[in-house]
Amino acid sequence: MEIKPIKNEQDYQDALNRLELIFDSKKGTESGDELEILSILIDKYENENFPIGMPDPIEAIKFRMEQMGMKQKDLAEIVGFKSRVSEILNKKRKLTLEMIRKISFSLHIPTEVLVQEYIAK
Repeated sequence: MEIKPIKNEQDYQDALNRLELIFDSKKGTESGDELEILSILIDKYENENFPIGMPDPIEAIKFRMEQMGMKQKDLAEIVGFKSRVSEILNKKRKLTLEMIRKISFSLHIPTEVLVQEYIAK
C-alpha cells in the first residue's frame, strides 16, 4: 500500500484509477484500509478543487418535493395557502423565516440552502 497526498491532476487521476481497482475490497483488510484512506484523500481533493455551490432555494424545494412525491397542495399544508405556494414556486414571493423553518423541518432541506438570496420575479 503506497499512499501519498493528491497534489495535482495526475495524482488525482492515479488515485481514481487505483480506487477503481480496489473498490470491492473488504473492510478490515489491507486493501480495504487503502480504499478508505484513498477515498478520504480523493474527497478532500475534490472539495478543494471542484467545489459545488449551494442550489437555488426554490429549485431545492421543487427537487425535494419531486423526490417525496409531493404536490403543491402538500406544500400548502406546510406553509399556508395554495396561492402562496404557487407564488413561492414561481419566485413571485420570497420565503419568510417562518416558512424556511417549516420547510426545512418538513422537507429536510438545510436552512443554509433556504436562506440564500435569490431574485424574485
